Amino acid sequence: MSIEQRKLDHVRYALELPISESTGFSDLSFVHRALPESDLADVSLATSIGGLDLSSPILLNAMTGGAGPTEAINGKLAELAKHCGIAMAVGSQRAALKDPALVSTYRIVRDVNPDGIIIGNLGAGATVEDAKRAVEMIGADLLHLHLNVAQELTMPEGDRSFSGLVEKIRQVVEGVGVPVIVKEVGNGMSIETFRVLAETGVKVVDVAGRGGTNFVAIENRRRSGLQFQHMESWGQTTAVSLLEAQEFLHRFDLIGSGGVQNAHDAAKCLALGAKAVGLAGAVLRPLMELGVEQAVEMMDHLHSELRAIVTLQGCRSVLELAERPVMVRGETAQWCQLRGVALEPLARRGL
Repeated sequence: MSIEQRKLDHVRYALELPISESTGFSDLSFVHRALPESDLADVSLATSIGGLDLSSPILLNAMTGGAGPTEAINGKLAELAKHCGIAMAVGSQRAALKDPALVSTYRIVRDVNPDGIIIGNLGAGATVEDAKRAVEMIGADLLHLHLNVAQELTMPEGDRSFSGLVEKIRQVVEGVGVPVIVKEVGNGMSIETFRVLAETGVKVVDVAGRGGTNFVAIENRRRSGLQFQHMESWGQTTAVSLLEAQEFLHRFDLIGSGGVQNAHDAAKCLALGAKAVGLAGAVLRPLMELGVEQAVEMMDHLHSELRAIVTLQGCRSVLELAERPVMVRGETAQWCQLRGVALEPLARRGL
């Protein structure tokens, strides 16, 4: 099967599969401040990742590209990003590196949004030369190097060898010329992974936890015969992944993604130390069903609700949410207790 057909399958199944409820966000809650001493008009959504300033912590995470029909989808996503002043990432550009005829399916994001912040995308096994070509292709400001081992092992035609990735990441970080974001694709990250990444020189990490688009489930739909069904629940949730990253907040600019559906989810990511929050499926569905105008209204509403939450917490900036107490309960708390992630300091922040 061609890469182009695989890209179309990914979009189709991403839209068809039900939304997961296993993000862990329901185990997190804020402490209400009845006297916040704050004004909505003073709230700033500005943040930064990899040394680049963003007017909003919300970014459109990698979704598609690499097949003829995906050019129109990327064009709509770029239009949404332009209207709302948010960064966006393209899907893996490997297809266009192999077939130049597919370059336009990615380059359209820069054509539509010439002044926006655009994130390129390749697998973590990419060479420095391929990374440079991917960046040049769309004038990327940053580059995703994605980790998708569970997906590849489920994919009928996927990779089966993953040794040497750490060194390849290090080489791209040193040689590509733009900030690199190492990103999971839906199975989350752990303390062990953060420790290894800290040795590569990478400055930005997207935890992309379990609970969003399930690429293992998508690849199972593409398999003939027996499926790897039990792997569909593999990995850490987004909430757990961010909690496991607590000792590395000084080391990485974190992006929280994986099942973020609304402003409350986004605020919880920011409260756990994320500098930005990635949305994918929550944007793709309304964009495809209702169009760009409705998607813009949805994003404007998300920004408005996020400002309200920041105000409720007595903050003037989304980044100040990381100074407010967060209560962690349920399965997420049980995980953290067994893993040695201290929760009391989170619950008592500011006291």
